[in-house]
Amino acid sequence: MDMLYELRIYTMHEGKMDAIQQRFDQHTLVIFERLGMKVNDFWIDRTGLSKLYYVMEYRNKEERQRQWDTFRQDPEWIKVKRKSEENGPIVEKIEEILMNRPAFFTR
Repeated sequence: MDMLYELRIYTMHEGKMDAIQQRFDQHTLVIFERLGMKVNDFWIDRTGLSKLYYVMEYRNKEERQRQWDTFRQDPEWIKVKRKSEENGPIVEKIEEILMNRPAFFTR
């Protein structure tokens, strides 16, 4: 079965890198785990850009859609997002890149 991977790239508003890291560390990753959402890896840009990157794994597009719909409607997430953005939005832009691993690459 070909797994579906998603590279998510978040660009933060000026001065919001600490806020996004805190939100992921204290809330978002916990909610993902509770909802069965699998994060393969996570990176923070070290070139001076206010960006973070992570890769999610899904069985297919339908599972991806179901998981994100559930996450966006999750009462805990709604509360966390609202509270964390009391002083303005954190994320300026989200890029979502869907990918499959090619047959020639095995690990």
